[in-house]
Amino acid sequence: MYFFFKRCFDILISLVALLLLAPLFAALAVLIKFDSPGPVFYKQARLGKNGIQFWMYKFRSMIVDAENKGAGLFNYENDPRVTRIGSFLRKTSLDELPQLINVLKGDMAIVGPRPPVTYELGDYETLNARYKKRFSVLPGITGLAQVEGRNNITWDRKVDYDNEYIELTKKIGIFIDLKIILETVRSVFQKKDIYENKINPDISDEQSAEEAAAEVIKKAHEKENDRL
Repeated sequence: MYFFFKRCFDILISLVALLLLAPLFAALAVLIKFDSPGPVFYKQARLGKNGIQFWMYKFRSMIVDAENKGAGLFNYENDPRVTRIGSFLRKTSLDELPQLINVLKGDMAIVGPRPPVTYELGDYETLNARYKKRFSVLPGITGLAQVEGRNNITWDRKVDYDNEYIELTKKIGIFIDLKIILETVRSVFQKKDIYENKINPDISDEQSAEEAAAEVIKKAHEKENDRL
């Protein structure tokens, strides 16, 4: 019953939000096009429920092909790849709004573990049990890990929160989703934990990103982490 009500809730919220926010979408599209060359929307292959890949949509907040430049998937403060309007979009989380389309399509939910980039955690099939558990539900626009720390906590800690969320849905159902939505609104207005922390402030963004990415994959596959 929880999943039935959750899906009905997601469809209703995403549909109403897309209709009400249509003028805002149009205004942001114009600003993005005038600010820097490239498309309005940015789509990226992500891993969803049971490791199934899908295209996730966002408003473009970086220069074209930013994923293959500089710090790659990591976004540190004063990242030169972020455009002027992109900085505003990220601070207000408006860049995430197109994911309402993913919710309507059934790729995502309003609340759930954030979907990683397809290669971010390494090979999905060989993930340890603790990391793979977070893929047993639909990914979300926001989640428990986001309201508890967003980019200010490690991937390993995010997995703990994601798995805690899954267990909470079994106990209190849709109420945990409502609580997370309210906490998300508060966090957005406070502009909390927008940027990731570098492993070492004395090294370059590129080096920090490389070391952090290697550590994420290591944790996701090590056997001592293979616990639920």
